[in-house]
Amino acid sequence: MGEKVAVLGAGVAGLTAAHELADRGFEVHVYERREIPGGKARSFRTCDGLPAEHGFRFFPGFYRHLDDTMKRIPYPGEPKKVVLGNLKETSDTQVLQENAKPIDLPANLWRFDTVWLRNLRLGGPHIFTANTGLSRHDLGFLGDRLRDLLNACTERRFAVYEQKAWWDFSDAVHRSDQYKKMVRAMTRSLVAARAEELSVRTGGYILLQLQLAALAEGHEPRVLNGPTSTVWIEPWRSYLESRGVRFHFRRTVEEIHCINGRIREVIVSDDNYMECLVRARWYVAALPAEIMQCLVTPAIARAEPGLANLGKLQLRWMNGVMLYLREDVPMVPGHTIYVDSPWALTSISQRQFWDRPELGTVKGVNVSGVLSVDVSNWESNGVIYNKPARCCTKPEIVHEVLTQIRQHLANTDHPHALDDRNILDSFVDEDIQMPNDGVETVNLEPLLINTAGSWANRPEAVTKIENLFLAADYVRTYTDLATMEGANEAARRAVNGILDRSHSAGPRCSVWPLSYPGGLFTLKRRRDRKRLRRADLTAFEQAAELIKQLADWSQKSKP
Repeated sequence: MGEKVAVLGAGVAGLTAAHELADRGFEVHVYERREIPGGKARSFRTCDGLPAEHGFRFFPGFYRHLDDTMKRIPYPGEPKKVVLGNLKETSDTQVLQENAKPIDLPANLWRFDTVWLRNLRLGGPHIFTANTGLSRHDLGFLGDRLRDLLNACTERRFAVYEQKAWWDFSDAVHRSDQYKKMVRAMTRSLVAARAEELSVRTGGYILLQLQLAALAEGHEPRVLNGPTSTVWIEPWRSYLESRGVRFHFRRTVEEIHCINGRIREVIVSDDNYMECLVRARWYVAALPAEIMQCLVTPAIARAEPGLANLGKLQLRWMNGVMLYLREDVPMVPGHTIYVDSPWALTSISQRQFWDRPELGTVKGVNVSGVLSVDVSNWESNGVIYNKPARCCTKPEIVHEVLTQIRQHLANTDHPHALDDRNILDSFVDEDIQMPNDGVETVNLEPLLINTAGSWANRPEAVTKIENLFLAADYVRTYTDLATMEGANEAARRAVNGILDRSHSAGPRCSVWPLSYPGGLFTLKRRRDRKRLRRADLTAFEQAAELIKQLADWSQKSKP
C-alpha cells in the first residue's frame, strides 16, 4: 500500500480523486458527512420508497473527463458493461411559453459550420425564425455574436470576456422581448445561471460547446437510464471499495490545522459530536465552496492566498421537485424549459429514459411517470403566494411549481397532463430544510455561479500548501462551470499535483481543454491575438500567464 491520502468529501470530485489515486497505488480514505456518497449528484428514496433526485442529471455532449471515468467503472452483474453504457441520448429541447406556441429545438440546432453562419447573416432559413419566435434580424444578430466568440483568441476570453456579462454581450436589453426570453432560456439549464450575471467567457463558450458537441463528438446531450445512485454512484462506490478505498461516512470536517505551511491534521466529528484526528501524507479537499470557506483559517490563507477569496464567490439555489404521476407524460425526449416561469423551472420526464419498469406505488396505485423539475430561482415571487420559493413551505413549493408548469402547458398537445387526478405524490429535495421558530429556510447544498470576474477569486487545484490539494467545482478548470465535469477535471488536477510532489512514476491523469473548430476560425483567432496584443499589451500578457498556468497540468498529462 502506498502513501496515505485523506479525501474530504465524497461527491463527484472526491470519488474521482479516490478513483485515480487508488488506481496508482495510494492508500485512500474518504470522509463524508452523509451516509451515502455522491454529493449533489446523489439520488435517494422518499419515505414511500419512490426514487428521488437532488436535481435531474444532465450529461452534455462535450463532456470528456466524466466520460473517461464512467467507462472505467464496471457495472455489477454485467461483466462486459460499464456505467457509461447507462447514458441515453436526448434528441430535443422544448421551450414552453405562457401565451405562445411551444418551441421545439433539436439538441444540435446551432450548427456552427461556415455555411450555416453565412446563411444566418443573410437572414437564415425560415425554419429557424419559426421555431424560435425570433425575427430574422434578432437571430442574425445572435449568430454574429456567437461567431465573434469563435473568432476570438483565448487571451481575449480572459482579458475581455471574463469581465463582461452574457446579458450585456448579447445586447438583450436593447432587443425584443422574445429575444430576451431566448437569451435567458439558453442559460437556464446552466446550473441556475442568470444571463445578467454569467460571464461571457463561461456562458458564451459553454453554450458553444453544447451545440458544437454534436458536430465534433457525434452525440447529443444524455441522461441516465435510471436513478443516479442506482445506475452510477453505488456501482462506483463498490468498485472503489474493491480497489481498497475506505469510506468513513457520517464524518463532518470541523477543522483543518495548518502549521508552517503544511496541513498537520484534520478534525472530523461523528453524529455524537465525538471528534477524532485524521492524519495523512496528503489531503484532498473535495468540499463545496460554502463549506471550505468556513474552514480557511488565517494560517491557511497566509500559506495559500488563493483561498482567501472564497467568500467572494456567488452561490445560488438549484434544487429538485419530483412529481409522481398516475399516467406517464413523456413531454419531449429531452429537456423542457418553462421560459416564463418566475422560478426558472426546467424539467425532464424521466420514465421515458429509465429502463426499469417498476417505479413504486402510492397508496396501492402504481407510479407510471416521474417528472423531475429543477427550481433555479428561489428569490423571485411566485404566482400564487406572491413570495419566493425560499419563503414557502414544501406543500406551497409543490403547488406553486405545478401552477407555473400548468400555465405553460395551455398551448401544448397535453394541457391537462398535470391535473390533480394525475398527481399521485410529490417530493421536495431533502436539502431544503424548512424554517423552524422563525429561522429562514436553509439549503444544505447551494450551487456556485460563475459570475463575471469571478475567475480572480478562484484557486488552483494545486495549492502553495505542500500537502493540500483542491478538488471541487470552484477550482480553476478548462470546464469553468460548476458541473460534474468541472468537479471531475478539478480532481484530476489535484491528483496530478500529488503525483508530482510525491515524485510518483505513475501516469498522470488526462486533462482535456474544450475543443473548437479549426480551419478559417484558427486563422481568425491568430489575427485577433495580434490585434489584442497591439491594443493592450498588459492585458494580453496577464491573460497569457493565466492560460499558461491552466495548461500546465494538461501539458504534462497528455495521453
